[in-house]
Amino acid sequence: KLEGRKGEAKNLGEIMLSVWMGTQADEALPDAWLSDTGGHSHTRSKVYLSPKLWYVRVNVIEAQDLVASDKGRFPDVAVKVQLGFQILKTKIVHNTTSPFWNEDLLFVAAEPFEDPLLITVEDMVTPNKDEVLGKTQIPLTSVIKRVDYRQVGPKWYNVEKHHGDQKKENKFISRVHLRICLDGGYHVLDESTHYSSDLRPTAKQIWKRSIGVLELGILGANNMVPMKTKDGRGSTDAYCVAKYGQKWVRTRTIVDSFSPKWNEQYSWEVYDPCTVLTLGVFDNCQLQNGSRDSAIGKVRIRLSTLETNRVYSHRYPLLVLQPAGVKKMGEVELVVRFSLSSFLHMMNCYTQPVLPKMHYLRPLGVAQLESLRNSAMKIVALRLSRAEPPLRHEVVQYMLDVDSNMWSMRRSKANCFRIMSVLSGLIAVAKWFDDICHWKNPITTVLVHILFLILIWYPELILPTFFLYMFLIGIWYYRFRPRHPPHMDPVLSHADTAHPDELDEEFDTIPTTKIHEVVAPRYGRLRSVAGKIQTVLGDIATQGERFQALLSWRDPRATAIFITFCLIAAIILYMTPFRLVAILFGFYVLRHPRFRSKMPGVAMNFFRRLPALSDLML
Repeated sequence: KLEGRKGEAKNLGEIMLSVWMGTQADEALPDAWLSDTGGHSHTRSKVYLSPKLWYVRVNVIEAQDLVASDKGRFPDVAVKVQLGFQILKTKIVHNTTSPFWNEDLLFVAAEPFEDPLLITVEDMVTPNKDEVLGKTQIPLTSVIKRVDYRQVGPKWYNVEKHHGDQKKENKFISRVHLRICLDGGYHVLDESTHYSSDLRPTAKQIWKRSIGVLELGILGANNMVPMKTKDGRGSTDAYCVAKYGQKWVRTRTIVDSFSPKWNEQYSWEVYDPCTVLTLGVFDNCQLQNGSRDSAIGKVRIRLSTLETNRVYSHRYPLLVLQPAGVKKMGEVELVVRFSLSSFLHMMNCYTQPVLPKMHYLRPLGVAQLESLRNSAMKIVALRLSRAEPPLRHEVVQYMLDVDSNMWSMRRSKANCFRIMSVLSGLIAVAKWFDDICHWKNPITTVLVHILFLILIWYPELILPTFFLYMFLIGIWYYRFRPRHPPHMDPVLSHADTAHPDELDEEFDTIPTTKIHEVVAPRYGRLRSVAGKIQTVLGDIATQGERFQALLSWRDPRATAIFITFCLIAAIILYMTPFRLVAILFGFYVLRHPRFRSKMPGVAMNFFRRLPALSDLML
């Protein structure tokens, strides 16, 4: 019974309500208004599906019977193909009315197909002016789909020239020869290949069966920082977005809480263990008509780092890189389990190519893949922003790491130190061997001599000894295996030691919005770094050219000395048993320091005197 505003007993009517205590398994839960969400339409949980993406291959072969407006010249012809916001052009063929290209142009399209292919034949009259010789539209619903590299039959399309709303009648009809298909044998990349969540081809008929199920429980978050101001105090309206494969999930928004509790569970089918689950936490700014949802942090979990059928319950730090530096925004508590349905099928995945076979039979270029990935990300963001509640454009971009390939001094340093970390093992082995050669520990050196003699006398033991050694190293490191899935590492990323100006440069837009006094030192620093890289590349090229100079007769005396040495060495090695040569060489390398000189050896002196092409460079 409805009462007055002040509680007076007035017969204002009656309203019937249904209230129940339910779980996430209830079908009505996503549409229900929960007490901690504020009843706003943008606070509800939602499961989204990415649109099915296809590569559209347009092979522009030739055109015939083109008619230019200026009868006194032959046209310079190019074909422009447009699909939505994607525009590509062929090369220009000069002075002909029947040009031939045979060029492949690749686009990204999403089901359901909305935009047609717009084919335009253009005459490049001047560098800044082009004239349309004809155009046509081709709906993608009429295009053939293929799952392998078999050729699709070409087809002639009439192109007509329009002036306003009226068609000009020509004596001849111009036409263009095209081969168009939807390539379903590729996986359309919309994420970085380093942490992709799906590697299946587009065509469902060539999918392999799933190997298990990934279950994710999003429990809650703690120690969240205020993201905005509400009624004069700090506030955070947090929600989570998780992505794996084509399935996106969004939790409900917990209004005005620094310790939100979601307690929601989701699951995905797993087709490849070497994939990554991405989860992001965001602040919902739509409740106050805000412009953008702010990112609070991100977590990535690689499935191959999880033990099968084990439940991982862990709190992950939420770290965000800002122009002022890295900042911890709170912690999110997750429960993860990776369950297997077929152990043998999972083991077989490790022997298969990472990407579908079309990526190897007809590979795409690196720059082309990056351009297609950017187009795919824009399409996915556009489609998901149409849902209700919408998954906003900035959220999709953050989850897909749209700026992962942008220049960053911090990332460059981090990658350099990653390379040094990878090479540290080889450097340690080289240092250990140098200590052996210089008899720093005589007992170890003697043992190495004995092992060397055994392997020379019984060479069939070399490979078994190597693999046994690798097995023992793996067993030793088992005790140091990680107990929890790894999380974002600010030390590895060099985010905690980055200079503020480097971070400000990383967050700058293209083109830059900074003044000349700020950009000039950054440009000088970038030239300095590029100069060091240039020097290293030049040194590597010099060493390679010296190897080539051994037989190129660029230095005739050096080449004569080398080939004479090769002839003498060949005669001696033919006459000497291999074991004796190996023993003499090994003892020479491991000789005592009193038989060593600090001066470079003969071979090194000879190699450093060989000519390179660096003296021919401008």
